Amino acid sequence: MSNLDLTGCKKRKRGDKVFKFKNFGENGYPAEFVGSSFRENVKALVEFGHLESNLCWGMLCWSFQLEVHRHPPLHVLLFVVEEPIDASVNRHCKQCHFVGWGKHMVCNKKYHFLLVSKESIVVEACTKSKCNFHYNIINGTDSGNGMSSINDLVDSQGNVMHGVFHSNGFGHLLCVNGVEKGSDLPGFLILEFWDRLCTALRARKVSLNDISQKRGMELRLIHGIAYKEPWFGRWGYKFGRGTFCVTHQMYNKAIEALQSLPLCLLIHHLGPSNHEIPLIFSRWSPKRVEMATKVIVEALKRVKSRWISRQEVRDAARAYVGDTGLLDFVLKSLGNHIVGNYLVRRSLNPVTKVLEYCLEDISNVLPNYQESLAMSNSKLKANCKVTRFQLMKDMFYLNKYIFKDPKFSTGIFSAIQVAVRIVLDSKYLIKEYFGEIPSKIDLGLEGKVNLYCTILKRKNKEMVMNNPSLPPYECITMRKNATIDELKLEVEKIFKEIYWSLRSFVVEKISNLNAKGNDLAIELVEVGQKLVFEGKNKDDDDEEEEVYESGPRKYVVECICGAKDDDGERMICCDICEIWQHTRCVGIPNSDQVPHIFLCTRCEQEIIHFPSLP
Repeated sequence: MSNLDLTGCKKRKRGDKVFKFKNFGENGYPAEFVGSSFRENVKALVEFGHLESNLCWGMLCWSFQLEVHRHPPLHVLLFVVEEPIDASVNRHCKQCHFVGWGKHMVCNKKYHFLLVSKESIVVEACTKSKCNFHYNIINGTDSGNGMSSINDLVDSQGNVMHGVFHSNGFGHLLCVNGVEKGSDLPGFLILEFWDRLCTALRARKVSLNDISQKRGMELRLIHGIAYKEPWFGRWGYKFGRGTFCVTHQMYNKAIEALQSLPLCLLIHHLGPSNHEIPLIFSRWSPKRVEMATKVIVEALKRVKSRWISRQEVRDAARAYVGDTGLLDFVLKSLGNHIVGNYLVRRSLNPVTKVLEYCLEDISNVLPNYQESLAMSNSKLKANCKVTRFQLMKDMFYLNKYIFKDPKFSTGIFSAIQVAVRIVLDSKYLIKEYFGEIPSKIDLGLEGKVNLYCTILKRKNKEMVMNNPSLPPYECITMRKNATIDELKLEVEKIFKEIYWSLRSFVVEKISNLNAKGNDLAIELVEVGQKLVFEGKNKDDDDEEEEVYESGPRKYVVECICGAKDDDGERMICCDICEIWQHTRCVGIPNSDQVPHIFLCTRCEQEIIHFPSLP
């Protein structure tokens, strides 16, 4: 088990560099970031960090002190922890598996980027030498000291951000804790910081599991309906993989369906309790209440959709209705209700602290006329402005009674629930920073060339990879007079450094190039050509499944939703056929515990049809 004791994280020398948070990661700040790969750039970055002392089990850690602003003073710490594969409790990566990168080969190293506040409990524990961090991204195994693996560090109160990279440049953003989680940094500043880091380090692709919330609302749903993309889409993150067999096409159609729903139709479908005055609690007859309502609506019509105070409405209506008790009852009950073709809005003025009323004409708000309505009612929108408080109230109402806990499950509401479920099941997002490296010979100032190479691994005379994809191409920088043999040795060195299963890899030939060992590479390689180096390990005793991030698959997934692989959602195994299915798909709510004994429908039916014993 790998332990890390950051005892010296506050024992800094006077004059240690303090970096600007808002500029950290830009080119030249702190490093030039001129490397062609993630490995080169992360090495350049940590040279500017403070190497922490009292490390154990061979794990290295560097820290950077970042100044968010000077007045009032606010600083955060960035820790960069290098986790060698030999120090990991589990060498495989579940994040890679869930997002669809399970066929990537296991890398030799992971780099954890942890952003914490200087006053956090994490730093306090480090300085008091009371904790050892187990940097394992997958499994949480208790160490007996209160901090069990990287998962506990992610959940700690003072942790602002945690991201991890594999040495091949693929990474995962594991957590972002903004202001609502007690951080001094808002979420968008943290994302901008992370985005600069990924760009500077030349990350290939980065994934995340979007479970972000805003005031208790699922942000990927609310933001998706409003802007056709999740909140993380502002930084280029897009649909990567859905759970429960949700596809990108299903996600797009669900977003379009939810966006096209007119709100007024939803209000009409919500039943009497939502748009009629509760006459059951009234001591006045329905006829008198109806008359008073019409008088108030007419008074609001005369001010042409302008917000007016409750007292003004009451005074205007008293000319026709003398019973002030009746007027008070109707005004109290009428807020945000539909009367005929009008929506009576009520809001508290944040300045005067007085209730105000406004009338909105919704007679023409139909699906086929939304564009014409937007053109013709510009004056109405200008006059009838909705306050921020009213907008938030409407959003909470929409989320609670339409999306989260609908009162109806038929008609239009059944379709809404299907679309909402699809959007919520689209959690895994991916951003491609530097994908396929441009395949060309780049002549440098010092007479060097960049060649783009990958490998194809064989086991004896057969290909070891059932996986048809090759590892990502790596940029190999060589002298322009380098020979093919020298190029082979450099390829071996680079790929051994990156991948755990290539520790004894030996290149035998170039699959797509007919060349001799003493030939000059630059004379044979054409501009834009990619090179594939074929070879094998000297001592290849590893099982094929151990080579990949998904690890050995000793289970079968066959769910009724169509899923054939583990997608990170809760599953249950049949005790007879041992096939795994989602608990949600077999009718077990997430709030319920998984039963100790479970039979799938197929096995249950087979048992029912067993011949009875005599």
